This record gives sequence, C-alpha cells and structure tokens, in this order.
Amino acid sequence: MPNEYIIKNRAFCTLCGVEVESKSVHDFVSCRCGNLSVDGGREYLRRLFRDESTIVDTSIVMKETPIWKAT
Repeated sequence: MPNEYIIKNRAFCTLCGVEVESKSVHDFVSCRCGNLSVDGGREYLRRLFRDESTIVDTSIVMKETPIWKAT
C-alpha cells in the first residue's frame, strides 16, 4: 500500500463560507464562526467540528511520492 503525502491540509466551512488551511504541524486554525478547526500541516489531517454536514474537506493528498520526496 503506497504512502499518502499531504500537499494541502484545508477544509471549508459552509456556515460562514471560510476555507481554513493548516500550514505546519502545530498550526491550529479555525473558521470565523468557530464551527471548524484544522490542524496538522503536511504531517497529519485533523479536523474538529460541531456538525460534520457543514464542512467540506478541500485537502490535496497524493498517493504517489512527490518529486521533492523521491530519493
């Protein structure tokens, strides 16, 4: 099973219309209304939310090794 590589760690809150992105490991960011928070940067995907039906995951994840990680 190939590894997954996180290119963008982000999600969209449909309640306030804001897309939030975590850019580094401990970069915990929240939307304007507080319904959605994103954490993990390019290391892991973490979401905290009040109602799952009000978020859209807009992350970009590759199943192949990116060229900058190739050895």
